[in-house]
Formats: sequence, C-alpha cells, structure tokens
Amino acid sequence: MIPERVYLDHAATSPLRPEAKAAMEEGFAIWANPSSPHAEGRKARAALEDARERIKRALGWEGELIFTSGASEALWIALNRAKVERRIVSAVEHDAVFRAAPDAEVVPPFDGGFDPDELPDCSGALVALQHVNSETGTIMQPYKGGKLLSTIRAAGSTLLVDASQSAGKLPLPDADMIVVSAHKFGGPIGIGALLVRDFNLLEPSGGHERGYRQGTENVPAAIGMAAALETGGMEGWATKRADHLAFANALGQSGELIAPGAQTDHIFAIAHPTMSAQALLIRLDAMGFAVSAGSACSSGTLKKSRVLDAFGVPDDVAARTIRVSLGWSTTPEELERFAEAWGSLT
Repeated sequence: MIPERVYLDHAATSPLRPEAKAAMEEGFAIWANPSSPHAEGRKARAALEDARERIKRALGWEGELIFTSGASEALWIALNRAKVERRIVSAVEHDAVFRAAPDAEVVPPFDGGFDPDELPDCSGALVALQHVNSETGTIMQPYKGGKLLSTIRAAGSTLLVDASQSAGKLPLPDADMIVVSAHKFGGPIGIGALLVRDFNLLEPSGGHERGYRQGTENVPAAIGMAAALETGGMEGWATKRADHLAFANALGQSGELIAPGAQTDHIFAIAHPTMSAQALLIRLDAMGFAVSAGSACSSGTLKKSRVLDAFGVPDDVAARTIRVSLGWSTTPEELERFAEAWGSLT
C-alpha cells in the first residue's frame, strides 16, 4: 500500500483552509462589481469592506489596507508609488523586490538583519526589509531596541516590511507599510494586501482601492482571506512548537541546518552531507515528499541561491541545501516520516 504524500513546501503555498473554501463559495454568489452603484454592486461592496475590516482586525492593523493580487503586486505598489526619492533594500529580499525596484541600493544582511549603524544615509528613502526569510526561516532583526525604525523615521524615511512568510503566523512588526499574502497561511491564491499606515505615503494611480490599485476587486478571495486569518495563527496548527523543535533536531543529526541569525520554527534550510539539492529533490519526491530548494520562483534553476550567497553560505554547502517548510495542515506523523526518510538518504 503506497503511503499518502507528505507536503512540506508551505513557504511556497499552503493548502486552502476548509473555512476559507466555504467562505469563498458563499462569496461567489456575490458576483457583482463592487464599484457598481446599483443594489447588486452595493451588496458586493459591503461584503468587500466587511472582509477588509475583518482582515485588519485579525492582523491587529489599525491603518489602511489595499487589496492586491498577491505579495508581488503589493511590493510593486509600495516600491514604485511611495513618495520617496530613493529605495534601499536588503540583499536577501524576495526576487519580486528586485524586479519592482531594479535600481535600489542593496545592503547586505548583518546578524540576520540590518545593522542601524551600517545603514547608509536613508534620508528621503524607502527602506525595504522582510520579516522572515523565505529560504532560511531567518527572522530578520530590524527592531532590536527600536533603533532601526527610529533611525529610519528620524531621517524622514519609510519602512516597508515584507511579511509574506510571517503574517497569520507571527505578530506583525512595527512598520509604515507591510505586505501580506493569503496563500501563505491557508487563504486563496491570487490575493494579498498592502497595509499602509497612511495613504499619504503613496501616490494614487487611479482606478479601484481608493485609487491606489488598478483592477476590479476579487470579493470571494477577500472573504476567503478573512476566513483563513480568523482561524488563528500557529497555535491552531496540527503541530506545536515542541514538534517543530524536535523535527529540527532530527534533521540536524544527519545534515547541517543553515540558520543565520534568529530562526522561526516553520521554515528550515538543511544541507545534506554529500547529495546535491537537485538529487535530493528527485529522491525525496520519489519517496513521496514535496520540498523545494529555495523559493518557488528559483528552485527549478541550477544557479546558487542569491539569498544563501548573501548570508555567506559557502558554495559547496549551498549546492546541497534544500528547504523544508511547515504549515497549518502539517501533522506530527508527517514530520516523523520525513525525518526518518531524511536520515535514510545516502
């Protein structure tokens, strides 16, 4: 009897939560354009605004919320519509940041984050720093003592945080703009949000979402996103922190955990002693395990990960490194099965 496959690539996308699916099915009955003035449009608008407020409440956000098609669009809006003169980004940001701001000034990570004392003059700049790194699980450290945020704001600058890998799992950091993505926490694919402290931080572009985003809003997806967040954070997962720590320990017994700086416990980068990442992915997939090598956008390439390079991981170690990421549907039994399979690889 062939055992069921084990999915451990939640940093790429998580399965849709049943609560989100049920909410979306109800949302599909509200099919009108929420910008239309008639009764059907007003009903859709009411549902959209209700979802907006529910999401803000679930995230503990008191500012504004712009619905987007996902994290990439939210990053593009923030990086291209912010009222700033320059852009400064961490060297370990997601590729979407560099596509949106190819001319940004790049700062290397320091002890898992930005060192405020090493930050270049940020006067009039938008400073972009992720919350949790998608490839290593590193919790970036921009808020130690509040020095980075105070440095940025004292310079009259703006802090943008990509919280795609942490929203719905960890409390949001203190920032001027925050990016979230629904399908990372069990919401639907194709929707995310840009949280904005004040609309005055952005230049409007016309169209929908108070004039800050083009395109008709996706009402069913917004409702599904709200429902997914309302199921709770990691405390509602099938696994607990003790399971994650035991799992990390098991992986480390037959591999090298790549852990620059403070670590979250739902994303692990692990290097095998001898096998290449590509060989590992093939072997594990054949054994029934879905994992990846780096972000989903780059795991199919043979190039060294830009993120691992920026973190100072040696080339030979990076070439043997895969990513294992947990989510709301992961079970302790699945972690045990993977740890056993990982230990058997030679």
